[in-house]
Amino acid sequence: MPLTYRHATAADLPFIVGLIVADSVVATGDDPAAADGPDYAAAFAAIDADPNQELLVAEFDGTPVGTFQLTYIPGLQRRGMKRALVESVHVAPAQRNRGFGGEMMRWAAARCRERGCGLMQLTSNKQRTDAHRFYRRLGFEQSHEGFKLLL
Repeated sequence: MPLTYRHATAADLPFIVGLIVADSVVATGDDPAAADGPDYAAAFAAIDADPNQELLVAEFDGTPVGTFQLTYIPGLQRRGMKRALVESVHVAPAQRNRGFGGEMMRWAAARCRERGCGLMQLTSNKQRTDAHRFYRRLGFEQSHEGFKLLL
């Protein structure tokens, strides 16, 4: 049985935040016990209201197994090509090594094409070498060096 995909709801926040915490290689300050709090609720509401954002939950046999966020970015570069940013890709620890991550990313690529994107991009923490191998296996190229500035 393949995965099914749906837009996340506020009720999914404990699951999603729990996956973020389980996968973090650096301290983020995230707390699944506070997933019903005002900070997460406001962030979810902003994502949910933005037509260029999709926060998705992947399910197997009706059970959530993963999540990811897609952001659709219009731009002038490449003759106005729209691109997609993939963020917060997580598979539940008990569900890993079953092919779900690859299926999620293939579905995400198809969804981005449907939305008119010509490029899908993501960042991954330098410490997550297994994730880097995973993305390369899927055809992603490490073409740029990423930079972040905490504000």
